[in-house]
Amino acid sequence: METHIFGLRTAANREDQVVDYLISKLKKTPKSILAVIRPHGMRGYIFIEATGREDAEAMLQGVPYSRGLLPAEIPYQEIEHMLEQVKVEMNIHKNDIVELISGPFKRENAKVMRVNKQKEEIVVELLESAVPIPITVKMDAVKVIRREGSSDE
Repeated sequence: METHIFGLRTAANREDQVVDYLISKLKKTPKSILAVIRPHGMRGYIFIEATGREDAEAMLQGVPYSRGLLPAEIPYQEIEHMLEQVKVEMNIHKNDIVELISGPFKRENAKVMRVNKQKEEIVVELLESAVPIPITVKMDAVKVIRREGSSDE
């Protein structure tokens, strides 16, 4: 079975919503889209691997924030470098003390309670708060400022 890669234009900063919507649509009615690729750092575009252009366009009907396929098919070699950047191993462990570097709690210090490497998220508790409240943040939203001696994951 021959597959083709197409670029899909999306509304800027809505790439994740388009991917989520497409995946939920594919779970209900599996069609000829084989992969949905969301390159990190590329705004306004995602890539889909499909058996044909018509099938891909049919699957994209009614998908919010999708703006249509690019006219030309994309050679695999052009996006290969984006695919080889596999997940960078984040060096964050349970009980580390981190500083939040983005979001509403920016510049707050927190203790790492749980690490979810699949979702690239961690659950932290703010150190300065009177009542410990678990907050889930992305791994790239924190920086480690102090390493605890025991890191039992």
